[in-house]
Amino acid sequence: MRLLSFFLLFVLGACGLTTTRPKMEMSLSQAAFLAAKEAGADSLSPTMYRKAEEYYLKAKSAYKRKYFNKAQQYAILSKQYAEKAEYEAVRKKALEGTPP
Repeated sequence: MRLLSFFLLFVLGACGLTTTRPKMEMSLSQAAFLAAKEAGADSLSPTMYRKAEEYYLKAKSAYKRKYFNKAQQYAILSKQYAEKAEYEAVRKKALEGTPP
């Protein structure tokens, strides 16, 4: 019984070692978030921008705490919202620049 419980503890502990760090997702999320910020999405598409920011901060926090699966999910969501916010901001800028 003792051997079985030690084995289960070892196997469950090893699961954390096999999880890979979502470095690429975090990097892409950061790049998309910064691109949205540069496009002026914070003022032109505030809802999408705030969601992107919220998920980006959650991803960073989860990554710090070594919850890599959650960090990956949050980073992907952040990237998606940041891309949508950037697109909306660029679109609104283009529409304002055209004469009626």
